[in-house]
Amino acid sequence: MTTLYDFTVQSQNQETISLSQFQNQLVLVVNTATGCGLTTQYQGLQTLHDRYKDQGFTILDFPCNQFLGQASGSDEEINTFCSLNYKTTFPRFAKIKVNGKAADPLFVWLKEQASGPLGKRIEWNFTKFLINRQGQVVARFSSKTDPLAIEEELLRHL
Repeated sequence: MTTLYDFTVQSQNQETISLSQFQNQLVLVVNTATGCGLTTQYQGLQTLHDRYKDQGFTILDFPCNQFLGQASGSDEEINTFCSLNYKTTFPRFAKIKVNGKAADPLFVWLKEQASGPLGKRIEWNFTKFLINRQGQVVARFSSKTDPLAIEEELLRHL
């Protein structure tokens, strides 16, 4: 059975990173964008990260420029923006494609595990997938779902 830990992704420095390093953690995978009307969700994401990181929770941030070009900066510019404006401290990776033929295998798998408003497609920036400590998707949340609104579900899996 495939799990989150079977995937590799690219760091912002284009190094290959194995997601197996997050084994036994509760993980929230989010596709993000810095020029989106939902960008303020970074604040709620950081709040969740701060509250539960010591209990084995982390957020994996994957900037995506597929939705109206709302993550148009370089990986470094995106990281600087998030660090300065939202004081984010959770892991952020290189820009990624989440839909279409060039979609990253991680997001192909995530979409197969949990459908959303548009079926298997990611509808917009800030779609969230909650992955349990066994590396399986247990919930998918719409881009419009405020991060703090998922706290109860998160607590069920901590």
